[in-house]
Amino acid sequence: MRTYEEINSRIESGDAVVMTAEEVKAFAAEHGVEKVEREVDVVTTGTFGAMCSSGAFVNFGHSEPPIKMAKVWLNDVPSYAGLAAVDAYIGATELSESAPCGYGGAHVIEDLVGGKAVHLRASAAGTDCYPRKDIDTYISLRTVNQAYLYNPRNAYQNYAVATNSSDRVLYTYMGKLLPHNGNATFSSAGQLSPLLNDPQLLTIGMGTKIFLGGGIGYVSWEGTQYKTNVPVRNGLPVGAARTLAVMGDLRGMSPEYVRGLYFTGYGCSLGLGIGIPIPILNGEIAKAVSVTEDQIFAQVLDYSVQSRARKPIREVSYQELRSGTIDIGGKEVRTSSLSSYRKALKIAKELKEWIEKGQFDLVRPAGEFPAERSQKALEVLSCEEA
Repeated sequence: MRTYEEINSRIESGDAVVMTAEEVKAFAAEHGVEKVEREVDVVTTGTFGAMCSSGAFVNFGHSEPPIKMAKVWLNDVPSYAGLAAVDAYIGATELSESAPCGYGGAHVIEDLVGGKAVHLRASAAGTDCYPRKDIDTYISLRTVNQAYLYNPRNAYQNYAVATNSSDRVLYTYMGKLLPHNGNATFSSAGQLSPLLNDPQLLTIGMGTKIFLGGGIGYVSWEGTQYKTNVPVRNGLPVGAARTLAVMGDLRGMSPEYVRGLYFTGYGCSLGLGIGIPIPILNGEIAKAVSVTEDQIFAQVLDYSVQSRARKPIREVSYQELRSGTIDIGGKEVRTSSLSSYRKALKIAKELKEWIEKGQFDLVRPAGEFPAERSQKALEVLSCEEA
């Protein structure tokens, strides 16, 4: 048994043994899980992919005379202003009202992180204490007060594999799906993915310190659509399960890990890098981080079935998915990933380096997330039924 205090002491003295999730699996295969438990202090994980449920809060500061912003646009992307006088929230998937198709809130966030000036427009009704009715100016991270990501749902614990059995092309958040099961796409870093290395969230909870967008962030709450009642194989969910709400200061982040994305026929999303350190506190955690891609499975879903109740076609391992083809109904179907394994590994390596240099310590969670949670569906109900 190890404690957070013991591991942090070893980090501070430069004696901590830190491995990436990729390295620890090779180590376990050669030496066994027991040696992982005895000799490894921290395992670093990583993921980089589209995370739609993301956005940023910005406080612009007060103008002269002051304004209570009712409507706000950042680079002509509508932002939510129903907070206080000069606070706004820009969602990653909101589209520009004037720019060519393909620019949205995620791109504004990337521009801010990249040090660019962003066009701010705002209008208001005018009040006695906030008499100004409009403002047209430019802002940047240098000029604003607070600017931080607050993402309600990131780092999905596994996700479905998408294919399309219909006779037409489908444009989805899982990318372009070709007719007649012409391809299959998936979106997970697999064996590097944070929540697949700690499937029960034994070390991840409210307050956990993480790598977020190239800077330091924190887990703030369970993510939206968090659920545990999904099929399990080898101790891991085979479908979309747990999620995290995360937050972090835009200052200190990097455009390399915070990218505006556009999916043809679907819309915008935020490409985001997240890395989470997993302390090896006991044998159960050592066993969890040793699981390899041939043991991690995902469900294949037909996205031409326009229902929340799609039935899985089959289950496939990430080893199969990364081979380049999978079998669907006797047909060899090409696979491709929407999540970058290369960047996920880079994040895990960068986080490892931070820890080894004593620049990043571990934070014990202030609160645990539910061990059991089901996800409710939206039904069309009368007022009395609701």
